[in-house]
Amino acid sequence: MTLPTSPRVDLNADMGESFGPWRMGDDAALLDIVTSANIACGFHAGDPDVMMKTMRLAVKKNVGIGAHPGYADLQGFGRHRMQVPHATLQNQIRYQIGAAQAMARAAGGQVRHLKLHGALANTAAEDFALATALYEAALSVAPDIAIMVLAATEQQAAVQALGCKYVCEIFADRAYNDDATLVDRSIPGAVIHDADLAGKRITDMVLRRAIVTASGKEIPTQIDTICLHGDTPEAVDIARAVRTGLESAGVTVTPFPV
Repeated sequence: MTLPTSPRVDLNADMGESFGPWRMGDDAALLDIVTSANIACGFHAGDPDVMMKTMRLAVKKNVGIGAHPGYADLQGFGRHRMQVPHATLQNQIRYQIGAAQAMARAAGGQVRHLKLHGALANTAAEDFALATALYEAALSVAPDIAIMVLAATEQQAAVQALGCKYVCEIFADRAYNDDATLVDRSIPGAVIHDADLAGKRITDMVLRRAIVTASGKEIPTQIDTICLHGDTPEAVDIARAVRTGLESAGVTVTPFPV
C-alpha cells in the first residue's frame, strides 16, 4: 500500500486493556479520535466483558476493529520476553484471534486487522522466522485480515514474503533505534510523554515519509497508520495533538482500506 500524493493516514490505539475492576486508559475518549482500535484478547490484558464493551463502542463510533494478541503474560502486561515454542505461539495467536472474531461479530462488527502486542511484537520485529510463523497462524484463521506491521522491520519483510494484506505503522509516543526497532522502555526517553512533541514529530515523519530515529537518522518508509498508546496518563492529549497536527498540515486522517 503506497501513500498518495496528498498523505492519508490511519490513527490506531491499543485499548480494551482493563481487567475486571482494574481500569486501564480512557477507551471511550480515544475512540472519538482514532480510526482503528487494537483490542486486547485476554492474554496480556482485557477480559470478555471488557472486549465486548470496547468492541460495541468501536462499532457505535465507526472505528475499525483489530485483534491485539500478545504473550500469555497478564502480570507483565505482555512486556516480558518469553521463551515459547513457535507452534505454541501459533496456537495462542489462533486462539486470541478467534476470541476477537466472536466478540466483534456479537457486537455487530468484524475484525479488520491484526496487530501484535508488546514484547511479542518487538521480538517479531527482530526475528523474521518468528514473524512469519505468527502471521501464518493468523492467516490460517483469517485469510483476508490486514496485518499491521512495524515499518521497516522484519515484520514488514515477513508480510511481504507471505504476499498478504498489510499496513505499515509508526509510533507517536516511542523513540526509535537506527534499525527502525523501538528503543527499550527501560531506557530514558524511550516513551514520549509530551503531547506537543509527539504531534510535531509525527507530522514531520508523515510529511517526510520517513522514521526519524533518536540519533537523528532518517529511514524512508511506507507509513499507513500511526499508533497512539492507550495506557499512559497523557494518551488522550497525545492523540488529540497528533490528529490536530496532521490535519493542520493537510494530512487526511481516515481508516486504511482493506
